Amino acid sequence: MAELLAAAVVVVGAGPAGLAAACCLGEAGEDVLVVDEAPRPGGQIWRHRHAGDLSIAAKRWLDRLNETRVRSLTGTSVIDVGTDGTMLAESTDATFQIRGRTVILATGARELFLPFPGWTLPGVVGVGGGQALVKAGVDVRGLSVVLAGSGPLLLPVAALLEGRGARIPLVAEQASLRDVLLFGARLWRNPSKIREALGYRWQTLTSRYRLGVWAVAAHGDSQVREVELTDGWRTWTHTCDLLCCSYGLVPNTELARLLGCRVDGGRVGVDRFQSTDQENVYCVGESTGVGGVEKSIVEGQIAAAHIAGDEGQLKALGRHRERLERFSRDLDRTFRPRPELAQRPLPETIVCRCEDVKWVDLDTRWSIRQAKLYTRLGMGSCQGRVCGAAVRHLCGWDVDSVRPPLEPCRLSSLIR
Repeated sequence: MAELLAAAVVVVGAGPAGLAAACCLGEAGEDVLVVDEAPRPGGQIWRHRHAGDLSIAAKRWLDRLNETRVRSLTGTSVIDVGTDGTMLAESTDATFQIRGRTVILATGARELFLPFPGWTLPGVVGVGGGQALVKAGVDVRGLSVVLAGSGPLLLPVAALLEGRGARIPLVAEQASLRDVLLFGARLWRNPSKIREALGYRWQTLTSRYRLGVWAVAAHGDSQVREVELTDGWRTWTHTCDLLCCSYGLVPNTELARLLGCRVDGGRVGVDRFQSTDQENVYCVGESTGVGGVEKSIVEGQIAAAHIAGDEGQLKALGRHRERLERFSRDLDRTFRPRPELAQRPLPETIVCRCEDVKWVDLDTRWSIRQAKLYTRLGMGSCQGRVCGAAVRHLCGWDVDSVRPPLEPCRLSSLIR
């Protein structure tokens, strides 16, 4: 029997956006319940084992959460939504029905993987995946790690890996020198971002940082041994023990879709108060468009201020969000995957890892629905979270539907 949990406001996700919303509402006297699948709050960006691993901003928000009368339900995943809006959630040893008068979705984003020959070899992980492994305690001392992909996560992860004893022979950014220089020139509006980027580059001075370079293949036997790279003119290889390769982030929209929220261009549609088109459902953070920690926090504060009726805060926060949204648009334009990345898969390259669907099995003239019917693409345990975003870039297909359960779960949890 599922335990019923009710609150005035239910926040799904305890990353920066969810924490900001929960803390502000808790301090305003609202009854708040935070639900997150991780064992402790902080989200992917503030994932930690010890408090000493946290940034000053992360410590501040997590301290506020601990000092506020907010209930937290960690290690718990939302797997379904009933017709009345009640969410079904599961932990390792219990099932819950969760009801909120108001729901704030802060479900974050995940890495974008674009298939290439060898990407399924052991030792090939995402850039964020490499970060998560190190934060979880994996020993990388002495390992040769190549980072290849796109976006501002490359340098922070390189700095983290180098700080834990790894050797970083190369950080390869697929965006062009011209695009990155133009992006840097526009950062005058965000001096803190400039300082942050320079700080990470200072920590990785011993690593070669190349623009306009991307991975075309990974080679190895039972483990990745080398990565093949190109700048569009010539091709060469680097030996490595670990290859971190991904192409930025894509919003997590599955729960929002299941609740009936409008999704445009791969992100949840919201108004200036972070409200979706579903009554009493808000969405904050990377689910509304990838833009970094600061944007996520501001959006969480805006949703909280609107729910609490704090009109004085909304105007100032709205101006701050506008500036951060410009940064988000610049980020997307600069680091979006180049067309050449769609030319890398060979006929035998795996596209859907769950169902072992190869590139040769797909026809770009199909729709996503046809691909599912003919090959079971996207119908495995990850529910298309990896291959769905990939075929959107490779074939122009978009998600046609979302079906429960949202996460692998116990059969007993679905029996109500």
